[in-house]
Amino acid sequence: MLRQIEGSRAVAEAVAACRPGVISAYPISPQTHIVEQLATLVRDGALGTCRFVNVESEFAAMSVTIGASATGSRAYTATASQGLLFMAEAVHNAAGLGLPIVMTVANRAIGAPINIWNDHSDAMSQRDAGWIQLYAETVQEAADLHVQAFRLAEELSLPVMVCLDGFVLTHSFEAVDVPDRERVAAFLPDFRPRQVLDPDDPVSIGAMVGPDAFTEVRYLAHTAHLRALELIPRVAEEFAETFGRDSGGLLHPYRCDDATTVVVALGSVLGTIEDTVDELRRGGDRVGVLGITSYRPFPFAQVRAALRTATRVVVIDRALAPGTGGILAADVRAALTGVAVPVYTVVAGLGGRAITRRSLGEMLLRAERDELEPLSFLDLDDARVDRELARAAGRR
Repeated sequence: MLRQIEGSRAVAEAVAACRPGVISAYPISPQTHIVEQLATLVRDGALGTCRFVNVESEFAAMSVTIGASATGSRAYTATASQGLLFMAEAVHNAAGLGLPIVMTVANRAIGAPINIWNDHSDAMSQRDAGWIQLYAETVQEAADLHVQAFRLAEELSLPVMVCLDGFVLTHSFEAVDVPDRERVAAFLPDFRPRQVLDPDDPVSIGAMVGPDAFTEVRYLAHTAHLRALELIPRVAEEFAETFGRDSGGLLHPYRCDDATTVVVALGSVLGTIEDTVDELRRGGDRVGVLGITSYRPFPFAQVRAALRTATRVVVIDRALAPGTGGILAADVRAALTGVAVPVYTVVAGLGGRAITRRSLGEMLLRAERDELEPLSFLDLDDARVDRELARAAGRR
């Protein structure tokens, strides 16, 4: 049933429908509304025996979920920005231990300078931590991806990070069909952990591993992600059969079949890009969009196949690796190794700057004329940058 609902509440209700045993989180904008709602549901008894654990930091939140998962509970947490960085050590530990934790990351810029608005810098900083990373385009997809995330995590025994754009999705109101508990129960079986810490049957996990075996441990983690590439689309198909709508999967191509220029992006900006493409199509421009849902593991073969008609690719990156350029673009280029197609990186929307149809349309028309630089910044204030560069040069 469609309801007009805030994104954070839709995510919280979807998580609640998944019957978590332990929830632990520390407040940080813009994810706080999610765990506030979950805390209310736990307090009111709506989640049965689920425990909500109040902690003193994000590092503690992840540590609690690690302990809960290792002892056989379905565990969940949420964070954003500096909070994700604070728990980074434990984030890597969760993956290394193969614990099926689900975490929401309400994507937000990383300081300094302090910025609370949306870009993808936080999740990108942990892209190689060993977690599956799924990016939502809409509030509906954000809710749906959490249900699929628990299924994926528990079938693979890997943690899953569901990324949704802070404020843009967490605080917006949309008509959402929140997954109901009855169908979620049919789709998501009770949690049966592969490993359980039990005082009556003591074992050690996460013990010291020396050079003689550490490479093999990392290799096995890599193979688990390769299995995820097969499981993610299968789980999405089963979700569509159960809930009657497509959501999740590896990729979302839009008008790509005959496109010569294809834009690749993650997250909520895809809606704006699709509207821009529709406008350009009406003018005769053969432009398409490739939305990537599964960023980790990265679907190299599927991206390569989806870009088969492209004579140029434009990657919208909402995070920047200083001194290198676009992060998403680097993976797209790797997917196109050996293919003579120019890949333009356009860094956009950092720190929550608006990405408008007008700016996108002008940029794509330049791309079609192959007038873009290999790395460019959408709506960069050149005058301000030039003043600062001149001031810095004067100090030398």
